[in-house]
Amino acid sequence: MKNIDSKLPEVGTTIFTTIGKLAQVHSAVNLSQGFPNFETDPKLTTLVQEATRSGHNQYAPMEGVYSLREAIAEKIASLYGRVYHPESEITITAGATQAIFTAIAAFIQPDDEVIVFKPAYDCYEPTIELFGGKVVPIQLQTEDFKIDWNAFTEALSESTKMVIINTPHNPSGTILSEADMLQLQAHLKNTDILLLSDEVYEHIIFDGQHHQSAAKFDDLASRSLICSSFGKTFHVTGWKLGYCVGPKVLMREFQKVHQYNVFCVNHPMQKAISDYLRHPENYLGLNDFYEQKRDYFLKAIHPSRFHVKPCAGTYFQVLGYSAITDEPDIAFVERLIKEYKIASIPISVFNLNNEDNLQLRFCFAKTEETLNKAAEILNQI
Repeated sequence: MKNIDSKLPEVGTTIFTTIGKLAQVHSAVNLSQGFPNFETDPKLTTLVQEATRSGHNQYAPMEGVYSLREAIAEKIASLYGRVYHPESEITITAGATQAIFTAIAAFIQPDDEVIVFKPAYDCYEPTIELFGGKVVPIQLQTEDFKIDWNAFTEALSESTKMVIINTPHNPSGTILSEADMLQLQAHLKNTDILLLSDEVYEHIIFDGQHHQSAAKFDDLASRSLICSSFGKTFHVTGWKLGYCVGPKVLMREFQKVHQYNVFCVNHPMQKAISDYLRHPENYLGLNDFYEQKRDYFLKAIHPSRFHVKPCAGTYFQVLGYSAITDEPDIAFVERLIKEYKIASIPISVFNLNNEDNLQLRFCFAKTEETLNKAAEILNQI
């Protein structure tokens, strides 16, 4: 097979894999990848064990365990005032990334345009390209990562099939406001443009602010597939369990792809989470939990020379390093790993044309011991 015509010729190894391996080789404190290094609630793992002992070890229903879909519907109705029918408008997926992939696969055809805000999580664009779509990137503003609505207006065309948003936002840690969502709704009204809303950090928002889900806005909800993640919410990223909600007409097409992509996902874990989700305190307390971690980390690195604007959500903090060096962020990240033994993610890899604003992303979903080690290093740079 000498002449393979790659469908993704420009795609290589992700930055997360590259940095993760480099951090391991150099025994660096790893604040790069977005996963907690502390255990989940023992109550949840006990529920999984009970589910396996009770015989829930064969295929789950294609759409997901009904009791879990029902619990999701109740959660969304309570938080955002939108009713999704468990039978026809909710699908359990193998993580949010599979939900995003399936949503794009179900609707994007050759030459369809998809608007993506940069910096963007790195699974969006390859999936669009895989199905022949055209990425229309819009760079968020440098310092505050706000949407340039004039640029958005100019990007819309007769070929626009979908817009992808992510709030709270990875990698910047910013959130879309109610005003932003109303702006988006006004721009999309009277069009057939779909909205793919990546809301995996919906329960991690700080300083008394509130998550503005697409489900809260009538017109947006009518055109949206909303993806979320139990892995992010319950500190179990390795379980790869998420979900997608949307109107019946959209979910029907989503499930056509889903059934031939993974068919169904982990049965005992679905049973466990369906019980765990019935207790709202298991997710409503996350805002305070992670806000304390953010504040702990920022207080610990206060003596450092990094520029800090506290994140509004997620468990990622962007730090600017223009007061330290002007070397490119990828080179600086590699030097930090090799010389200082600390790993982070360069923001430029997510930006339009790899725009380098001398910013790094650090994950603070770590134990205090790990954050202390990281702070000690960062304060010496």
